[in-house]
Amino acid sequence: MNTDTKKFGDRKVLACVDQSPYADHVTDAAAWASIRMQAPLELLHVIDKESSAVHSNDHSGSIGINAQETLLGKLAEDDAIEAKAAREQGRIFLNRLRERAQATGVQSPDMRQRHGELVETLTEQQADVRLVVMGRRGESAQTTSRDLGRHVERVVRAMDRPILTVTNNFTAPQRVLIAFDGGSAARHAVEMVASSPLFKGIPCYLFMVGKAEDRDASKQLDAAQSALVSAGMESNAFLITGDPETAIARAIQEQHIDMLVMGAYTHSPIKSLFAGSKTTELLRSARVPTMLLR
Repeated sequence: MNTDTKKFGDRKVLACVDQSPYADHVTDAAAWASIRMQAPLELLHVIDKESSAVHSNDHSGSIGINAQETLLGKLAEDDAIEAKAAREQGRIFLNRLRERAQATGVQSPDMRQRHGELVETLTEQQADVRLVVMGRRGESAQTTSRDLGRHVERVVRAMDRPILTVTNNFTAPQRVLIAFDGGSAARHAVEMVASSPLFKGIPCYLFMVGKAEDRDASKQLDAAQSALVSAGMESNAFLITGDPETAIARAIQEQHIDMLVMGAYTHSPIKSLFAGSKTTELLRSARVPTMLLR
């Protein structure tokens, strides 16, 4: 874990927004988290250097030197104009989201706009961050409901902070489910849920995929539930069988779960649940906000 000395309560909720339909939902979720944790809120808009690059055809190598210099000067001028327009558009966009967050009760949300690469920007700020909130998909993703934004896995793998990924129309959760496998990330998830003001007063369900006769699994599940109950939380624990992705997606529907908490991209004892592509598959099938931990 990160060993920085910044006070935990001073760390911010960082909402990663882009100009996609997810921006409003990300802002709503981040505002909810900011109020629940009494943590400052920052709205971060990163203008991707790849998407902001000039894509016009450059034929400067096939023309004379004077014409080449003129063309390169024109391209540089066009770059500056486009960058200024992008910054102004982003400023207007962030101001609207800032007003949206204030309407929910956040006192003084900050906003920041950067040119660069999202993962690099986030890792630079990690010491000041308590929670990252981002859309399940982003501006560059396709609109199909099965798509997963290209940044999600990279951010989760790079960050040493909880990542809350948001789907459509965020509402404050009334029931939370922890996908539990007995591994270190899952145990960390239980500890985080038990101790965080984010989940105070919200019933928490524990689901573990395994065999009913597996005593070790039952013991781990009982210990996890005891930790939640000791923290004053209402908790129910279930040891279920079947394909993890299908079983957890079904549990979310049957138990009316509003938020999923799970380890992600880890070397889990149950590799079919949290490792690599299976994390992505579970994210795609779970149509609720999901908090990811490593």
